[in-house]
Amino acid sequence: MDLRGLIGRWPVIRQLRGEDGRGSAARSARTDALRPRTAEADTVARSVCPYCAVGCGQLVYAKDGRVTQIEGDPDSPISRGRLCPKGAASKQLVTHPGRQTTVLYRRPYGTEWESLDLATAMDMIADRVMATRRETWQETVDGKVVRRTLGLASLGGATLDNEENYLMKKLYTALGAIQVENQARI
Repeated sequence: MDLRGLIGRWPVIRQLRGEDGRGSAARSARTDALRPRTAEADTVARSVCPYCAVGCGQLVYAKDGRVTQIEGDPDSPISRGRLCPKGAASKQLVTHPGRQTTVLYRRPYGTEWESLDLATAMDMIADRVMATRRETWQETVDGKVVRRTLGLASLGGATLDNEENYLMKKLYTALGAIQVENQARI
């Protein structure tokens, strides 16, 4: 290509010729090749940001079962498509290479962590809940029927919605716990 043709392709020269900067003068082959990060997704799921009690709506884009992008949901009446910096970076919760993907357990008085499969960990939790309930159950107190345990309590997180808090309350009430609270702010 000759020097005159090369100079004529510069955006400043094209702008000086009368082409405005919003059109072809501001475009390049690389710009034309760019595609949205969401274009390749084969599924989109609606979700809620896990960080605080606001409950901003999110759209989770995935391809081949792997999360590729998380963006604000414009249909959310709470956030109307906006996310704070933490919410905008929430993709890292599931894709960061340092994410813990196994259950770690440190035995009482132990100094090292060991990996457990999820089924074993869930069985251990269930066994401990039932043992605590059995050991701390009170049928009566001062002759009054109470049918409770003071050995179990629940504090729900601020990101739980009303439905999740309702289910937790039902579970812990069924177990006999009376100390059930949540941090719901919405």
